Amino acid sequence: MANRLLPLRDLTAPLETDAPWPGTAVSGDPHTKTWNLHTSDDGKILAGIWESSPGVWKIDYDAWEYCHLLAGRCTIEIEGKPPVTLKAGDVFIVETGAKGTWTVHENLRKYYVFALGH
Repeated sequence: MANRLLPLRDLTAPLETDAPWPGTAVSGDPHTKTWNLHTSDDGKILAGIWESSPGVWKIDYDAWEYCHLLAGRCTIEIEGKPPVTLKAGDVFIVETGAKGTWTVHENLRKYYVFALGH
C-alpha cells in the first residue's frame, strides 16, 4: 500500500523474544527483544525496535540496515576496518555484506530499518 505514514513508536506489535537477526551470539549471554512494527507489502522492508542485553554477536549482513540508537552503548567492528563505538543518539548504516562483531556493552535499544535485497 503506497502513500502511508508509519510512526514507529507503537509497541503494541507482537514482541519476539530472542528472535533471530543477522548475528550469532559468541560471548556472554545476550538476549534480544524485537518489535517488528512494519513489513512492506513485498516483504523487503522491515522496521521496528530491537533490544539486546550485553554480549558479543558475530555479524554477517545479507541486508542493508539503518539504525538509530535510543539507549545503551555498543562497538561494531567490520572485518578489515577499525572498531566504531556508538551510543544513544547515534544514527548509522550497516551495509549489505558487512561481517565482523557487534559488542553490546550495556543494554541497547534501537530503531531499525532493514532493506532486503539491497
